[in-house]
Amino acid sequence: MTTVQVLEAVEANATDVWNILSDFGGIEVGGPIEAFEIEGEGVGAVRTITMGGAQIVERLEVLDNEAHVFTYAIINEDNPLPVANYSATVTVTPDGDSSCSVDWTGTFEAVGDEDAASELVRGIYTGGIQRARAALT
Repeated sequence: MTTVQVLEAVEANATDVWNILSDFGGIEVGGPIEAFEIEGEGVGAVRTITMGGAQIVERLEVLDNEAHVFTYAIINEDNPLPVANYSATVTVTPDGDSSCSVDWTGTFEAVGDEDAASELVRGIYTGGIQRARAALT
């Protein structure tokens, strides 16, 4: 298994950052995302993200609003990402009233080049954290 971890400080209230990152249905269509849909609420909810004509289907596995932790997994083997058996956990930890840290860690089996898969996953995580920053400014 390959592990990718992105740990970044965010100059914003932890609850505000959590509310953005933990919104499992909050993905917006645009850029590489051609379509998005979600079925269900809370743990067990399934979201489908369409990119390049292919779909990534993810299920929310854990949602702990008090601890600011959620885990999700890709559940379709035919997803377009170079990963299999993928699971990721996002944790938001307060560092005072107006800053926090985000730990986004994923594990997976690389399909093909491990370094390329790791860089792609790292880019998804840093992009997600950056979008949360931008939404709060």
